[in-house]
Amino acid sequence: MPNAMIEVRREYSAADEAGLIDAVHDALVSAFRIPPQDKDIRLLVHAPHRFACSPQLTKPEYFTLVTIDCFAGRSVDAKRALYSEIVTNLKAFNIPPDHITILVRDHPTTNWGLRGGQAASDLDLGFDINV
Repeated sequence: MPNAMIEVRREYSAADEAGLIDAVHDALVSAFRIPPQDKDIRLLVHAPHRFACSPQLTKPEYFTLVTIDCFAGRSVDAKRALYSEIVTNLKAFNIPPDHITILVRDHPTTNWGLRGGQAASDLDLGFDINV
């Protein structure tokens, strides 16, 4: 049950905004093997002066930060696959691969309250987090 935030420095069309969300979601479904209906992703568009990035980027307006909070348990290989798939999926939006930063933050299931305030560690999540 990952929770993701995509932060960008430029405006996109509504269709492209939905596409960015789908691109990250599709990568999570594939790499982390989450159920397709498990979709919790936000897109935040910053004014460039409020979202600094490296001045060495060739197209700083395309800098994209993807932050994913998830249950601990995913392997390094699953994370590598996630990083690769996100970068590949975002190419459709002309985002240069070296303009994408992905941050995965692992949290124990005891730190997530779900389904009416229950600890995720007490629930059958319906999928395996140890991939």
